[in-house]
Amino acid sequence: MTPSTPVWSALSRSARTGIAAAAGAVLALACSGAKKSEVPPVPVVTATAKVQPVSMSLLTVGSVEPIESVAVKAQISGVITRAGFAEGEDVKAGQLLFQIDSRPLAAALEAAAAQLAKDSAQAANAQTQAARYERLVAKDFVTKEQYDAARTQADVFKSAVLADSAAVEQAKLNLAYASITAPIAGRTGSILLKKGNLAKANDLPLVVINQLRPIRVTFAIPGSQLPLVQKFAAQAPLQVLVRPTRDGTGVEMKGRLSFVDNSVDPGTGTVTLKAEFANDEGLLWPGQFVDAELVLTVEPAAMTVPAAAVVTGQQGPFVFVIGADGKAEKRAVKVNRTVGGTTVLDEGLQTGETVVVDGQMRLVPGAVVQVKTDPAQQGGAR
Repeated sequence: MTPSTPVWSALSRSARTGIAAAAGAVLALACSGAKKSEVPPVPVVTATAKVQPVSMSLLTVGSVEPIESVAVKAQISGVITRAGFAEGEDVKAGQLLFQIDSRPLAAALEAAAAQLAKDSAQAANAQTQAARYERLVAKDFVTKEQYDAARTQADVFKSAVLADSAAVEQAKLNLAYASITAPIAGRTGSILLKKGNLAKANDLPLVVINQLRPIRVTFAIPGSQLPLVQKFAAQAPLQVLVRPTRDGTGVEMKGRLSFVDNSVDPGTGTVTLKAEFANDEGLLWPGQFVDAELVLTVEPAAMTVPAAAVVTGQQGPFVFVIGADGKAEKRAVKVNRTVGGTTVLDEGLQTGETVVVDGQMRLVPGAVVQVKTDPAQQGGAR
């Protein structure tokens, strides 16, 4: 119906105005629907799936411990006259640590030596007497009992000389104990008993020495992974990687697996392993916690994508692949493992395909994407 038809002319002015308004509203609604159908491209960040060598590893947290740690104690009692090192100093094996007042020990050595000399003289005389009585008894000038007594006396003094000799050696040893030396090379801790204090034999430690070079890292793995470790350890020595800082930014250090415990802890279901590190720069410190990676083997050609590309859905893990037409395709994948920020895939992708690593939350299959090369410019892509 148009304004020129008789029916239109017959309508009242208000009716004609209502019909025109309704027609305008229908036209506006149609135009609005056309605009809504124009969905803008979704901004995303992408990466390329590629084949590269990837290690098969077990990740865990370890603690650093010294290979050797000695709590140095005094082996004789006496007053400490001096310390031959500074707290926290590196010392060598055999280096003087403490000196104990040796004057009483030197006097004891002299007394023991004098007793030895006395008994040695008496033993020599008794031996001479026994030899004389041996000749006389053969001629019946003395009785057999007198000879036996002389022989016994000689044996007594001979035994006394042996005891005196042992006492002299013990006195020399005690005198040597007055100079306390480092049994191992390492780093000293705090001096726990300082100059002027009385050190008691086998009492409190005077200082603790920890060996730092080389050093060990102790960590635990699930008992279920032990057969895997044994399998690869039988083929070649296993490498262990650690970082001294817990934020993962420290220098990576390489060591070798040196110990596997002979039982699984029934309380935790884990088995303890140890790795040895040269620690030439002294970055590893006893008591420190580190991220440890036990490298079992290296897969030479593994299909990899950034770990951020893999999304877990109701049907399992998937990635969004960008096709040549610039549209997103949802692709199911089979994940083997994730190492650091890299995920190894068994199925689902080919080398060179482009995957979305940021912005997946706004994507649907078939959506047009706009690739952002700089994640900092991505803004609200997620």
